[in-house]
Amino acid sequence: MGNAVRLGVAGLGTVGTGLIKIIEKHQSRIRSAAGGPVEVVAVCARDRSRDRGIDISGFRWFDDPIELAQDPEIDVFVELIGGEDGVTLDAVRQALAAGKHVVTANKALLARHGTELAKLAEEKAVGLGFEAAVAGGIPVIKAMRESFAGNEIKRVYGILNGTCNYILTKMEEEGRTFDDVLKEAQSAGYAEADPSFDIGGIDAAHKVALLASLAFGTEVSFDDVYIEGIENIELADLESAAELGFRIKLLGVAMKTDSGIEQRVHPAMVPLHSAIAEVGGVTNCVTVEGDFVGDVMLVGPGAGEGPTASSVVADIIDVVRGTVSAPFIRPASQLKPYKRALMRAHEGGYYVRVSLEDAPGAFAAVAKIMADEGVSLESIVQRRPQSALPGIDARDEAGGARQVVMITHPTYEKAMRSAIKAIESDPHVDKTPQMIRIEKL
Repeated sequence: MGNAVRLGVAGLGTVGTGLIKIIEKHQSRIRSAAGGPVEVVAVCARDRSRDRGIDISGFRWFDDPIELAQDPEIDVFVELIGGEDGVTLDAVRQALAAGKHVVTANKALLARHGTELAKLAEEKAVGLGFEAAVAGGIPVIKAMRESFAGNEIKRVYGILNGTCNYILTKMEEEGRTFDDVLKEAQSAGYAEADPSFDIGGIDAAHKVALLASLAFGTEVSFDDVYIEGIENIELADLESAAELGFRIKLLGVAMKTDSGIEQRVHPAMVPLHSAIAEVGGVTNCVTVEGDFVGDVMLVGPGAGEGPTASSVVADIIDVVRGTVSAPFIRPASQLKPYKRALMRAHEGGYYVRVSLEDAPGAFAAVAKIMADEGVSLESIVQRRPQSALPGIDARDEAGGARQVVMITHPTYEKAMRSAIKAIESDPHVDKTPQMIRIEKL
């Protein structure tokens, strides 16, 4: 590849700009770590005239990322455009087909097309690096490829979206509503103008799909991830969780079961004494459970210019070193077809909150429904929300309904869903019941 590894960077947003800053500031450090020089020689973005706070005049400019990907004067195509299809996918395909290494931070692209792109990279004997695609600056992919290679992975889970973690943390600590904190997150730049990708769990689900393939040697299968977001979490749930010794987090989980591989993203109650409960704000964390190493938690910034660009640089250094490995640890041809474990077969405890008419026999009817579905209750708390908390229905405060919180013994999702459906149709129930899984950690 000549004296220097030549980079073509497609996308000069937050991460692309951060990448150029790191290379400019730490060129000698990178060269020493990689064993050879690295230089950006060409870039591509939508607007050439935009002020990005960096000097791009010394780079060749491309309007079309596909042309950049095919440029014979680059060795590594760094894809930082975003998007799972269209020109982004075409550009990555073209770069790999042309025998160029690809480094990307694009989790959506890989969650949809990871297996295909890994096969193409291996056919051309080039690297496909995506450390920055999962948990920003946390080196979880490198750890799974290298440090945990001698272990059978049982489960990978964690807090994979900083926006959701920020919102839940602020709601709990400051007693504010979801909508109120979401607006603050948007103003602070932690949430997009359209936040559905984050708060709906899609962003975390892309990362879970990649972690599952790395952990269990299966083809990437984003469509098989069970997804719930945090849009329906209320202050009453956060307050009840604290009283019961839990904290609510949006978790991404990939694990082996007897029936297949579970991939799921959903709010979960985690014990207050657990390490993951202490991870607040925009911070991410990933825990890997290996049969010999045990539980290893990696904690750090999950997004942002510096952390994400740092992970991109780590992949580039691997290319320069010549330590390119199979993208998903095992050769793509050896990845097993994904076998989905039915979510309805998931077993664990559950939190259920019901807004119940304050009338004789109301709770007895709910308890009977649970019993009929074979769901055993561990604890029951009847409480009236505090009027000091915003966002509580006035009818609850006036005494027209009471909040009943139930914690179940471990049971199956199928039984819980049937019970919730029946409870929802009971005439004593004032609102749609809230159900949150209790995660065993």
